Amino acid sequence: MTLTLTLTLTKSTALGAVCAAAFGLTLLTGCGGAPGASVPDGWGTLDTPSVSVGYPEDRGYAEQPAAERGEANAAVALREEGGVRTGMVSVQLDFATGVHDAGEAAAAAGAGIGLGSTRKATRDVRLAGEESARGARRIDYEFTSTGEGRTPAKGTRMTGVVVAGVDSKDVPFAIRVNAVKGALSPSDLDAFVGSVTVK
Repeated sequence: MTLTLTLTLTKSTALGAVCAAAFGLTLLTGCGGAPGASVPDGWGTLDTPSVSVGYPEDRGYAEQPAAERGEANAAVALREEGGVRTGMVSVQLDFATGVHDAGEAAAAAGAGIGLGSTRKATRDVRLAGEESARGARRIDYEFTSTGEGRTPAKGTRMTGVVVAGVDSKDVPFAIRVNAVKGALSPSDLDAFVGSVTVK
């Protein structure tokens, strides 16, 4: 009788431990952060309070120190050749007022593309990260370099992509990649968009 009671208690204890572990695992899974985006091998990551995004470090892009970047940018990665900036990935946060959704963020970001640019496509995208903020808009465009401010020679055709949206705390963001046309392939540009995680 005593032996049977001991076995019963042992089984109950074990069962309780298994249930507690399973419950704990459920809580961890439910409370954990949203899954992040996949960043290609050889790429680095720019991380900000609202978003993170990959950049092609294996193509010569390097993160710019905070002291050197413009005040409007929360993070920047540059590719420089002979003192000329042939590529740039940048993140701007809270860059416009009265912006409440991806469409408004894209309209504000699109206004900054500049005159003389040629829009190739505008479409909705789903980013990795917080569910409430995953909806964003992608704008593909081309423009001609002015040759000013250490940019490529005047007349050089450039490719650009901007991803705009609003994070889970209603902060608008605009993430851009600009590069000499042909330096980044269409799959590279898709990987850039796919590497974005919104917080």
